Amino acid sequence: MLEVQLKDARGLFMLPQAPEDAGYYVYGTPGGGAGQYAHPTMMTAILRVEREWQAIDKRKFGVGNISRAGGLPYKGHATHLTGLEVDVRPVRKDGQETAVYWYNHEYDQDATAKLIELFRTYAPVILVYFNDNKIPFVTHMLDHDHHFHVKLRG
Repeated sequence: MLEVQLKDARGLFMLPQAPEDAGYYVYGTPGGGAGQYAHPTMMTAILRVEREWQAIDKRKFGVGNISRAGGLPYKGHATHLTGLEVDVRPVRKDGQETAVYWYNHEYDQDATAKLIELFRTYAPVILVYFNDNKIPFVTHMLDHDHHFHVKLRG
C-alpha cells in the first residue's frame, strides 16, 4: 500500500524524505523529517526546483530545515515557523551530500547561483540570505556561510 505523507495540525505535509530518483537529499534538525513540514507553496517550489535542477545537473542539492510540526520554534531561531522558509546547502564541486562553506575550495559558486536562480524563477521568493556576495539578489546574514535561506510569500 502507498504510504501517506505525514501531516501536522496545520495541514502542512512533511517533505518526502527519500523519493526514488529525486534531485535533492534531506538534512537538518531534528532528523527524520521532523523539521521539514512545508506550506503548499514551499512544497510546490521545492519539487518544481528539484525537477528543473535535475534537467541541468546530476548532483543533488540538500534541503534542510523548513518548519517543525505545529510550528514549534527552533532553539535560537525566530524563523522557520510557517513552512514558508527553507535552508538549502550550497552545491559542492565533488557532488558529496555534506555541508560546504562558500569560501571552501569544494564550493561550486556557479551551480549554487543557478540553484538560487531556479528558486527565484519558479517560486514567489521574498528574500534569500547567503553570505556569498558575488551571487546576485542575496542578502548577508550571520551564520549563512554553509547554507542559503529562502523565504517565500504564502
